[in-house]
Amino acid sequence: MGYARNHLATIVTGAFALVLTGLWQPMVDFAPDLNFIFIMSVPITWFMVLTCWLSQKSADYATNHSHAHEVHQKKSLSSTQTAQVEIPKEVNLSEIKQIQNELSGELNELKFSVELKDGEIERLNQEILNLKTLVQIESLKSELANLKILSSKRK
Repeated sequence: MGYARNHLATIVTGAFALVLTGLWQPMVDFAPDLNFIFIMSVPITWFMVLTCWLSQKSADYATNHSHAHEVHQKKSLSSTQTAQVEIPKEVNLSEIKQIQNELSGELNELKFSVELKDGEIERLNQEILNLKTLVQIESLKSELANLKILSSKRK
């Protein structure tokens, strides 16, 4: 995580908006011509602060980088590591063979589904080629019909 949980842009823009807001009141009395500039700049900078804050919150939500998520993740990692250390599990050869057979069965099912999907993709590609050919034939027919119309007009 970056500085101030990646809210550095929000902090800097907020500081600038705070300074502008603080300068606004004394400048109104001192230089009335600057009032318009402050009327425009102060709301814009506060809007920029809000935009920076919302965009960082959105980025944190999209990438799951919230502080609570990190703390929970660290806690879950430490608890799983201690659980693995405390409970050693012995696996005998027959269990390994059984697990291996189950995994090879699942692998074969996946291979079969991939082959089915590859066949479906190939069939769809062939249909696309056929449709392109039909479109070309139809365009040639329409071009031929246009040529016939033009030749009949010349006669």
